[in-house]
Amino acid sequence: MGGSQSREGLELSDSEYSDEEEEEEIQEHAEDRSPQVSAKTLNEIDSRLQDLKLKYPSNASPSPQKPKVDLRNAVKLYLHIGGNTPKAKWVVSEKLSYYKFVKKLKIEDEDEYDEDELRRGEGFWVLKIGEKIGVRVSTDLQMKFFGDQRRVDFVDRGVWALKFFVDEEYRGFVTKFQDCLFENVYGLRATEENKLKIYGKEFIGWVKPEESDDAMWEDADDGEWKTPDKRPVDFPERESQDLLEEFEEAATGGGIQSLALGALDNSFLVSDSGVQVVKNFSHGIHGKGVYVKFDDNNLGSSSGNSATPKKGLLMRGETNMMLMSPLKGGKSPTTGLRQLDIETGKIVTEWKFAKDGVDITMKDITSDSKGSQLDPSESTFLGLDNNNLCQWDMRDRKGVVQKITDDNPPVLHWTQGHMFSRGTNFQCFATAGDGSIVVGSLDGKIRLYSRTSMRQAKTAFPGLGSPITSVDVTYDGKWVLGTTDTYLILICTLFTDKDGKTKTGFSGRMGNKIPAPRLLKLTPVDAHLAGDGNKFHAGHFSWVTESGKQEKHLVATVGKFSVIWNFQQVKNRAHHCYEKQQGLKSCYCYKIVLKDESIIESRFMHDKFAVGSSPEAPLVVATPMKVTSFSMSGKRR
Repeated sequence: MGGSQSREGLELSDSEYSDEEEEEEIQEHAEDRSPQVSAKTLNEIDSRLQDLKLKYPSNASPSPQKPKVDLRNAVKLYLHIGGNTPKAKWVVSEKLSYYKFVKKLKIEDEDEYDEDELRRGEGFWVLKIGEKIGVRVSTDLQMKFFGDQRRVDFVDRGVWALKFFVDEEYRGFVTKFQDCLFENVYGLRATEENKLKIYGKEFIGWVKPEESDDAMWEDADDGEWKTPDKRPVDFPERESQDLLEEFEEAATGGGIQSLALGALDNSFLVSDSGVQVVKNFSHGIHGKGVYVKFDDNNLGSSSGNSATPKKGLLMRGETNMMLMSPLKGGKSPTTGLRQLDIETGKIVTEWKFAKDGVDITMKDITSDSKGSQLDPSESTFLGLDNNNLCQWDMRDRKGVVQKITDDNPPVLHWTQGHMFSRGTNFQCFATAGDGSIVVGSLDGKIRLYSRTSMRQAKTAFPGLGSPITSVDVTYDGKWVLGTTDTYLILICTLFTDKDGKTKTGFSGRMGNKIPAPRLLKLTPVDAHLAGDGNKFHAGHFSWVTESGKQEKHLVATVGKFSVIWNFQQVKNRAHHCYEKQQGLKSCYCYKIVLKDESIIESRFMHDKFAVGSSPEAPLVVATPMKVTSFSMSGKRR
């Protein structure tokens, strides 16, 4: 399959789906709400009517009952049909409906509670729309707000849109939704005091994005895409490049688990049964090379690890690969690694993780820095577990490469790091060009560590409520990308210290003007098309290993989609996506690569393979049974 543009939902137009008279009638009902009568006044009137003891004839026919609609929260409800076909459109589901936020103990319960009826943290907020929709307030709704249209789109077993009749009501809905989301996530009411308690005064821009110093976003640019007066270039909403499929072939052995892209001659597909070597070209990866098949003889079983590696880490000038397999069962962290010598095609040893004579586990490994896999003398790499961050060395304490024997498997040497007592819940990590480390956690926090100290984070960004499942960082350390199930979060790490010097959060504690992040999301239509249960994973920047080079794109995977954002467009604060948005700014401009099966991983090749008219290195997309390369063609308009 080739590349496609983002499939933005069709713009709502009331005139397309209802006649003018109907729209005027609804507008009249909406306007009739003012002035409103208080509940106290209504009670007084009801009491006086009862005192009158009015009598009515028994044969009086009752007036036809109209459906109850709370006109204070009146909305028009649309449903999106047709998916991504040419017949896709919005149809009116209810001409006049209403919404309300209620607290419940269970979704299916009929009982609704006032805020004061439940203890703190008990129950959760539910969004109800008429009699059709009742759903927990969460990021799973994939809410998208259209301030210029007084419209909100969301996903709940389908794609829906709410159209508000008055600007004030639209803004009120957005504010209430965000407050309910905050309370559902943190178990605290969305007061200013509680927001400061969760985020801290340094992150006031995350609580009130309108007060954030967004100038840092553009100051962080290296100038490549700026005009002479230092204003960012205003790109067209869709890039002019097309994604062209170059190579596609079945993987030897099938069952691809991960990609290990090389910056030299070869890249590698780690599969169920072995490692396939493929050639790097300017248009992608292609060609069946050496295939190292796993079996009981070359994998061994002393550590109890599964025979199927989930990750391969290139080392020593890309001549060796560390293979990481979970413990049997496939979910537990590993107690060791296997080292593959790519030149001989053999597993040369099995390493054990241990500290002070005690075996420990690791859930992830990564290179010391963005380009360290190119160093032929490399012997160290980083390890991560729930509460551990450390560096491992294949040499002994005297710096000598350890001898490998079958009777006494070598133990990796813990050179530096820290075993945190509890509570960090580390999930993933990555390194910048200078070896600075970014770590994502289960609570959504993103921590920045310098290369020389893993004991205490220089900067800790608060979580937005969703676990961080993957992180990446630019070569220069100025930008961090975190992946959650429903969105990506892009953070600028730059700040100005008390001496007026510009630094990154890896080298010092950021001040009180920390820029608000950007969120990268799918439109509700695309989120629904991606399929129930499909989540974002493995968000990455394009790959550079040279100072002064700037990453140009970001890519992440969800279901059968590879989703690509223009990095510069996301940073541009004048970008149209950010107009009239309340809260944190979200970008919905992207390209989609659609495959016919779920995608394992999508990665851009090294920047050196961006040649000719292509502005970017090829994109490699791996599914369980095959791998496809795409190149970008065309020039910027």
